[in-house]
Amino acid sequence: MSKLSTEPYKGVQDFYPEDMVVQNHIFDVWRRVAEKFGYVEYSASPLEPTELYTEKSGDEIVNQQTFTFIDRGGRSVTLRPEMTPTLARMVAARRRELKFPLRWYSIPNLFRYEKPQRGRRREHYQLNVDLLGIADTSADLEVITLAYEIMKEFGAKDELFEFRLNFPTGSIDELKDFQAKLAEKGIKNTKTDETLARGQAYYTGIVFEMFDTDPANPRALCGGGRYDNLLELFDADPVPAVGFGWGDITLRDFLETHGLLPK
Repeated sequence: MSKLSTEPYKGVQDFYPEDMVVQNHIFDVWRRVAEKFGYVEYSASPLEPTELYTEKSGDEIVNQQTFTFIDRGGRSVTLRPEMTPTLARMVAARRRELKFPLRWYSIPNLFRYEKPQRGRRREHYQLNVDLLGIADTSADLEVITLAYEIMKEFGAKDELFEFRLNFPTGSIDELKDFQAKLAEKGIKNTKTDETLARGQAYYTGIVFEMFDTDPANPRALCGGGRYDNLLELFDADPVPAVGFGWGDITLRDFLETHGLLPK
């Protein structure tokens, strides 16, 4: 008999106690700042019906980039690659009972079948922050301010990161006005990026990504935007929504690059 390997499955990570110290620090800051802004935590199973993703992204993407299998009941099941469809399903299920606006956050583990590389694995954890029920840009301002405050809580100075913004459904003047409102809140490390396009087709307004400015770690740390068609898959009344996702792996790389991890 050949002996079993001690290596974890390709693209995932074992968390030894020293790793958990860092992971818990990241989660603690995420939770503390989100809850300071009035957001409450939700969660769900990592297993979802595959049609939740095929209806949104198409068969090809699901077949190539997700962990999908047939369960013993003959149902196609997928390990969630993102949290937004789950959020949409949960909100649609209780659309008439919920009191808006909703300020929800979650820290799920997500799974994507892709080539592991720096800053990207087949499994990671991600902070998801979503504000539902406010149609004007005050909601967009709020979630970006929340992301900014998380960076300050980690000890990051403004020159270490920047927000790149685009408004594909609006005008350049509207985008500049939005940047001016961010500056009034003290967030001045922003710049217009008209090439910025989020991968998901459901974004309907301002989109943004936050980048590390160090050339040694030139990656987007988090990203999001407005997606007012969140519930369209479920034949539910529409609700305006804006939010972002922030992975733990890129954040840990940022904290290591800039010496911001706790000793």
